[in-house]
Amino acid sequence: MLVVETVVRIRREHASGKAIKAIARDLRLSRKVVRKAIRAPEGAFDYHRTVQPLPRLGPFQERLDTLLTENEARHRRDRLRMTRIHDLLCREGFEGSYDAVRRYARRWTEARRKDAGANGNGGTPAFIPLLFQPGEAYQFDWSHEDVEIAGKPMRVKVAHMRLCASRAVYVRAYPRETQEMVFDAHARGFAFFGGVPLRGIYDNMKTAVTSVFVGKERVFNRRFLVMADHYMVEPTACSPAAGWEKGQVENQVQTIRGRFFQPRLRFASIEELNGWLEAECLRWAALHPHPEQKELTVAEALDLERPALQPMLAPFDGFHETAHAVTGTCLISFDRNRYSVMAKAARRAVQVRAYADRIVVRLGDEVIAEHARYFGRDRTIYDPWHYLPVLANKPGAWRNGAPFHGWNLPPALTRLRRKLGSGDEADRRFVRVLAAVLTDGLEAVEAAIREALDAGAASDEVILNILARYREPATDRPLDLVVDLKLNHPPIADCARYDTVRGLDAAA
Repeated sequence: MLVVETVVRIRREHASGKAIKAIARDLRLSRKVVRKAIRAPEGAFDYHRTVQPLPRLGPFQERLDTLLTENEARHRRDRLRMTRIHDLLCREGFEGSYDAVRRYARRWTEARRKDAGANGNGGTPAFIPLLFQPGEAYQFDWSHEDVEIAGKPMRVKVAHMRLCASRAVYVRAYPRETQEMVFDAHARGFAFFGGVPLRGIYDNMKTAVTSVFVGKERVFNRRFLVMADHYMVEPTACSPAAGWEKGQVENQVQTIRGRFFQPRLRFASIEELNGWLEAECLRWAALHPHPEQKELTVAEALDLERPALQPMLAPFDGFHETAHAVTGTCLISFDRNRYSVMAKAARRAVQVRAYADRIVVRLGDEVIAEHARYFGRDRTIYDPWHYLPVLANKPGAWRNGAPFHGWNLPPALTRLRRKLGSGDEADRRFVRVLAAVLTDGLEAVEAAIREALDAGAASDEVILNILARYREPATDRPLDLVVDLKLNHPPIADCARYDTVRGLDAAA
């Protein structure tokens, strides 16, 4: 390709009357090149190849087009890298270089963009800036971040909420990305913002959207709609693969990842991590200016937006309910773990309400178990009190019963267990006292144990006697010997009975 200076010299010499042959001889150029430089408009002399030779890639061009088309149809996370596509071609006999494949793929992508934009703006994406009124909308999204919890690496699911007007952000980490986590994130996010906007903007996450139709038509999940109705929020779903429709929270994901999660965070628990994240959200809002109202910080813009938010009357009861069967050992299987329930529910069907941090088991309208939720797997979580009715009938299970291993008994029961000693008889006596909790309650049993031990009587019979005395109704008047000690069946004064006995003796 000729440089601009050479083209200008050719045109100047030709304009002065010098022959093309002489110019070509002096500059050591072909006459064809000299003529082209003279005829070029405004001195432009660019060479554009009309046909690209593909000496090695030619026989594999159709196969490469197929691979590129299939790759473009995949989800972004599942797409093959160009090095992998080159390797697939090499396995089929291609001997060319990786650069040849890369250059062809670039030209192929540019051609696709031009074809897609033939009726638009030439394939270059363009967007319209959006403007939101205070209290109008918020955006919600998830991200996956790597942290270290209790010394172990863990990938947490982070819920992101952002008010569109004030740009206030709220983030919270969860072990899962399930529906109950979505409900909990909304309740905590609205409490953090101090109110509820009118509209929520989401992508087509499965915990919210059941079916996606053409355009903006969606079928939302029933429980998700119940939550939206509770907060009086209008849910809006974006078009598939159109992240710009909720661009604020998409940018927030990248910003928060760089500012909060890098370098890798290390905390003892997820609860401690979430406390730190909430404090960082407040700190970030206080330090950063609003992107449009430069004279305000994000925190000040949030204070101005709060009066436009709907009041949050009460948090939504955000649970996900499923049906489960109770085994003969009073256990249910949930989320790859097992939890105990009351013995009365053995071999019956129950409903499990899963919250973000706990599970509640119900038998009809009665709550028969409540446990802190465990997010590992293959673990059995017992509540020993659930097995007390069974233990009352089978006191021998006290020694080897799995629910009772490592049981931290209340102080009074611990003292009694130590006083009674060990052995089968001691176990039976202790279980008799322990079973009294079912009828008298733990507080009354502990009071009776303390009274018996203070009197120096570590006996189950004494403790049960004290409990029976507690159950007697209290009287407000002093004891009356005549009234209160009156016999129910007083004796009859009849001396004639002795004459009957004398008559029997005489007859004998």
